[in-house]
Amino acid sequence: MKENCAKNMEKPLELPESFCRETEKLLGEEGCRLLAESLHAETPASIRLNVKKLAANGKTPGHAGIISLLAPQQQATPVPWCGNGFYLKGKPAFTFDPLFHAGCYYVQEASSMFLEQIIGQFVTGPCIALDLCAAPGGKSTHLHALLPEGSLLVSNEIVPQRAQILKENLVKWGDKDTIVTQNAPTDFHGLAGMFQLIAADVPCSGEGMFRKDPKAIQEWSMDNVKLCCARQREIIRDIWECLRPGGIFVYSTCTFNAAENEDNVAWMQQTFGAEPLGIHVPGTWNVTRDLTGRQLPACRFLPHRTKGEGFFICALRKPGEATAPAPLKAKKQKEKNTPNAPGMLRSWLRPATQYSLRLVQNTWTALPKAWEPIFDNLQARLKILHAGIPLAMEKGKELVPAHALAMSNERHHNAFPACEVDYPTAIAYLRHEAVALPQGMPKGYILLTYQEMPLGFAKNVGNRANNLYPNEWRILSTFLPEEPPSILKRLPPCPES
Repeated sequence: MKENCAKNMEKPLELPESFCRETEKLLGEEGCRLLAESLHAETPASIRLNVKKLAANGKTPGHAGIISLLAPQQQATPVPWCGNGFYLKGKPAFTFDPLFHAGCYYVQEASSMFLEQIIGQFVTGPCIALDLCAAPGGKSTHLHALLPEGSLLVSNEIVPQRAQILKENLVKWGDKDTIVTQNAPTDFHGLAGMFQLIAADVPCSGEGMFRKDPKAIQEWSMDNVKLCCARQREIIRDIWECLRPGGIFVYSTCTFNAAENEDNVAWMQQTFGAEPLGIHVPGTWNVTRDLTGRQLPACRFLPHRTKGEGFFICALRKPGEATAPAPLKAKKQKEKNTPNAPGMLRSWLRPATQYSLRLVQNTWTALPKAWEPIFDNLQARLKILHAGIPLAMEKGKELVPAHALAMSNERHHNAFPACEVDYPTAIAYLRHEAVALPQGMPKGYILLTYQEMPLGFAKNVGNRANNLYPNEWRILSTFLPEEPPSILKRLPPCPES
């Protein structure tokens, strides 16, 4: 079996024999061989653009305008199932692109961008959504772009280090309608029927990561597959009550076997009465459907058939009529008096949204008023890492603007003096090194920009500038490319507010 998988490969991956045997059951001998060959090929690079940040003059560009944002030398080609997704030529040095750190695009595996098709076909109005296993943030940033205006997204990750990465990526993305939590699925008990949409990209055996991470091959075993399957079902059980009747549950993995994919979808049908939803997929996309003979409307992305990694996704509807959730009962909390917010804070934001300003752990935060009751209920039950728009930290009598404000799409364009920097200065800033500002810049807090896109704040004290970029997010490498990575063209000026 193993020899069949590795046939015609110059340097075949040492795939486990039991993996090949199980894969042949699904794909046949020839399919297994083609899959193994594809795992030996180079992983395609793909990105998804943050169109809200890249919008010129406050207007979202059409498809032709989106393509025009990409540098010609990338020879970018569209990801068929994602309007803002593109395959790139080769693998650019994303780490050394300031526009990557500014949140202008997200480096995301193309297959997982298929989420766009499910949201587009089944989510028709504003909703409260949960991305349950959200780190590092690809699906959450994508959901922000897809959900109808007026929606709220709660992005959760249980592992502390991964939760911090999730927070970083969502802060850089710049949307206001987001809450980042660090909790186990069981912590959401008591929030029955809160979410109209739950996406769960569950921890899996990672067969789709074989060509990216050889360690995934070493750690693979049938026992681990069974363990993952049991854990996945436990996660679904724990969170199912939080999905509103009539709500949509999006289940996905980055693995190939049926136990963690079609078998779990069938289990949700039998256990909860969930209805798998048919997803319209053009045949030209070469998406593979159910491989178990059950005729489930699931979608598989196999790297020998579609340009991407291994990925499985299926949407299911919870039985029952869609109704408004029962009022949430918040846990009792000790009342705290919130001091009056400094008036200047509101002037830092665009006036379109109504905000409540709160002082949370010495940081003034703007919460859209529409989400206050939900935030209060979540805060009573969950560990919240980020919510709304952190504006400024109180430091003595001074207000130090938060990095999240610099990244926010809601920051008022004229709130701070801006200083456009060149490429070496931008990289120095992102390394948290000292930067020199041009003569004539006013003292105080300055917004540094690169190609008109905000990078963060510095404090000009006259003879020097204090670098306020988050130290934990800094670029650690001392390497500096001779030329900036050319992924996006020079961008248009930021829209006036």
